[in-house]
Amino acid sequence: MPKGKSLELDPERRMGILEEGDNDHRINHSTRRNSRKMNPAVTFCMLLVFIFIALLVYLLVENFRSQQEMCARGQARESDRLHQRAYAPPRSNADKPRAHLTAVRQKSVTPMKDSWPALQWEHKLGSAFIKNQMNYTNKFLVIPESGDYFVYSQVTFRGSMPECGKINQKNRSNKPDYITQVITRVTDRYPEPTQLLTGTKSICEIGSNWFTPIYLGAVFPMQEGDKLMVNVSDISLVDYTKEDKTFFGAFLL
Repeated sequence: MPKGKSLELDPERRMGILEEGDNDHRINHSTRRNSRKMNPAVTFCMLLVFIFIALLVYLLVENFRSQQEMCARGQARESDRLHQRAYAPPRSNADKPRAHLTAVRQKSVTPMKDSWPALQWEHKLGSAFIKNQMNYTNKFLVIPESGDYFVYSQVTFRGSMPECGKINQKNRSNKPDYITQVITRVTDRYPEPTQLLTGTKSICEIGSNWFTPIYLGAVFPMQEGDKLMVNVSDISLVDYTKEDKTFFGAFLL
C-alpha cells in the first residue's frame, strides 16, 4: 500500500464486518436473556432441596429427642417403682384375706362322685369369721386374691366300737376301722378336684369309746377363684360339739 494514503475498505467487506458485529451482539443478548430465565428455576430447585434437607434433619432430631424422652420416662417409672417397693410400709395382716370356720351339725347328703362327703361350716357366729373379701359358699372357702396361703384344718372324730379283733364281718361293713380327713382344692385350671393334704388314723389303735383329732396344715400357692373344702371318710363320726375341736381356715401370707 502506498504511503500517505489512508486505509480504506471496500463497501462489501465493510458490510460483512458490520453484520458480524451485529450477530455477536445478538448472540450475547440472547445468552444473557436465557441466563436470566434459568436463574429463577435453579434458585427454586435449590430452595426445595434446602427445605427437604432441613425437614429431614428436623425429623431426625425430633425422633432422637422423643426416644430420649421415652427412655427417661421409663427409667423414672422404674425408679419410682423401686423406690415405692423399698419404702412402702409392709401390708398389715389385718388387710389380708383370711377366714376361720367352725363345725356345725352335719346334714346327711350324698357325696360327690369319687369323693367323700364335704363338711359344712359356720362362718359368722362364735369364733368363726371371714374377712377382706374371703368368701364362704356352699361348703367352699373361696380365695379372693392370688398368693401364698396357709391352709389348715382339724377334724375331731369320736365313736364307740369294740376292738378291731372282735369285730365280725357284719359290723365291719357298717363301721370302718380307719378315719380320714382331706383338704381338697377345686379350680378351673384342672378338670377334677385336687387333694392338697390327707390325714388318716386307724381306729384299731384307739380302742372303744374313742375320740381323736386329725390336724392338717401347709402353705400353698393359690389363684383367685380357687375353692377349698374338707372331706371326711365318715361324716357321722365328726365331733361338732365344740368350736375348738373341728375347724377349718386359710389366710394370705
